[in-house]
Amino acid sequence: MGSSVGRLFRVTTFGESHGPAIGVIIEGCPPGLTLDLEQLQLDLDRRRPGQSDLTTSRQESDRVELLSGLFEGQTTGTPIALLIRNKDAHSRSYDGVKELYRPGHGDATYMARYGLRDYRGGGRASARETAARVAAGGVARQWLSARYGIEVIAWVDQVSAHRAKIDPNTVTHAEVEAQLTRCPDHEYHLLFDSLIRTAKEEGDTLGGVIGGVARGVPAGWGAPVFDKLEADLAKACLSLPACKGFEVGSGFDGVTLRGSQHNDEWTPPKNPTNRPGAVIPTTNTNRAGGVLAGISTGAPITIRAAFKPVSTHFKTQATITHSGEPVLFQNEGRHDPCVLPRAVPLVEAAMSLTLMDHALQTLALDRGYD
Repeated sequence: MGSSVGRLFRVTTFGESHGPAIGVIIEGCPPGLTLDLEQLQLDLDRRRPGQSDLTTSRQESDRVELLSGLFEGQTTGTPIALLIRNKDAHSRSYDGVKELYRPGHGDATYMARYGLRDYRGGGRASARETAARVAAGGVARQWLSARYGIEVIAWVDQVSAHRAKIDPNTVTHAEVEAQLTRCPDHEYHLLFDSLIRTAKEEGDTLGGVIGGVARGVPAGWGAPVFDKLEADLAKACLSLPACKGFEVGSGFDGVTLRGSQHNDEWTPPKNPTNRPGAVIPTTNTNRAGGVLAGISTGAPITIRAAFKPVSTHFKTQATITHSGEPVLFQNEGRHDPCVLPRAVPLVEAAMSLTLMDHALQTLALDRGYD
């Protein structure tokens, strides 16, 4: 019922924001991957709450526990189970919203769908669930790197109306992680830091855009019509809490160009492929974002994912109770003034999970000549 994703690399998350734990079951990971648990923990550390004064003050160590699927440091091909315990949930902070619908949240829609809701931090609708996705994405990231040398990097590209100048061909993880805002453009990092702090002081929130790139993806991943690579990337990103928009390559900016300006002209291949058939060309530009007809071109896959301002701000709002009575209320508790710095590893996980699943689908199709 909406908690699983993937065809061959199948990921199922479980748990609630204020329950005892959250976790993930991974099915389909090939055997023989030497899994670096320290690197997996680093991925989770980048997402965890309380990591800086730009984020929520909720303190969760997010220590990952591996329950199955590993023997002598290597994946066995059997299901991998990862568990992350909740240690710092303050459920009483949500007593005041138990009988009312918070604007911008899923309270009303969960009631419409299920006839009840977990009001403590939003339950399954909480961004707390994404720790499980980041854990699974960390496994996928390591396999993609070991098998193909693929590198997946995301960064804060825009806060409010202000967009940084980042080159997806050269940006590095080190540059992203050097800044609290996770914007590798230092000038814009300073601006974004100031904007977020001001919003926090005013009891308000900000939205923006995460940029992402996957470098090293071979040509030929994806399928036409309903299983297009960019369609699955879009689903992975848009299923993240607060994500309201997605684009690949030139995206919405591309509509300002004519076709004669927008096409990426083909050039001879720099690295010939071992796949059968015609020569796979390359391009000097990449307005397609590394995907054509739903299939990877071999160029870097570039995306942008838009995140709305965090719904939980601290200004007075009008709403209604479950019985329909109009009321005014203010949120309480600990919340991010801007989700973007912590959303960077979420977008990387979304991209990694999608690419892993498509890699396995391609391997299954190409088994005779891989």
